[in-house]
Amino acid sequence: MTCSNALRGGISLFSSYLKEMLDFAFPKCCCICGRLADADDRFSKYEDFSEALSGKPSGLHVCGKCLSSLAPYESDKRWLLCLSDPYDGDPCPGLPLYLPLAYEGMVKRAMPMIKFGKKPCLARLFGCLLGTFMASDSVHADLIVPVPLSPKRMKERGFNQAAEIAKPASAILGIPYADDVLYRNRNTNRQTELKGNLARIANVTGAFGVSEEWDLTGMTVIVVDDVVTTGFTLHEAAAALYEAGAEKVLCAAFAGSRQIKLDEPF
Repeated sequence: MTCSNALRGGISLFSSYLKEMLDFAFPKCCCICGRLADADDRFSKYEDFSEALSGKPSGLHVCGKCLSSLAPYESDKRWLLCLSDPYDGDPCPGLPLYLPLAYEGMVKRAMPMIKFGKKPCLARLFGCLLGTFMASDSVHADLIVPVPLSPKRMKERGFNQAAEIAKPASAILGIPYADDVLYRNRNTNRQTELKGNLARIANVTGAFGVSEEWDLTGMTVIVVDDVVTTGFTLHEAAAALYEAGAEKVLCAAFAGSRQIKLDEPF
């Protein structure tokens, strides 16, 4: 062994010991509940995938209790109607929504941490789960696009949580991803801050456009958001994609609540 190889080996061994000492002195806490993150050993393959996707460590630490609470709906209950309150004259009647988890419990605690706590690592985990669920249900498409943020909101937050979910989902599904297809025509208020369906409809009606750089003619497109409430945001994004020539549009969100089930999957 040369001196340089021995030196590199010694440095690597020291780094390993140092990491063990720091982990013992300063144990990692769960990104969601704050308890001891005792499930990191289950994330070795996820760490490799995340680093290959983003070029840096995930920064994700989750406890076993939070992880085990991520139980999806059964497969035949994940296909729903996008709008919670369908209406006559809908330009996208019967728009399908793929929704694997309920917006409750751990997921409900985690989503504000993604948006306002600057934890995109959680969004990427949810994207991996969404992609895995969709793959198990044989979902196919030509393109995956995220619901875009307005430039103002993007500047405030620094990242688009829908994009952080859509990107790993596309990698798992093997479907091309593009974040420059949809754009916001104007700034909109947060849907969760508005009361009543009329206010929410008015807030997002005509809010999206499709870039002239894209020809979606004949394509099947999946549009992804983090959480779906009334479904109006995804619905308006889908309407813009249809107007641009898409043949089929599927809406997908990691979590939400819905009652109207579709009998036929997308």
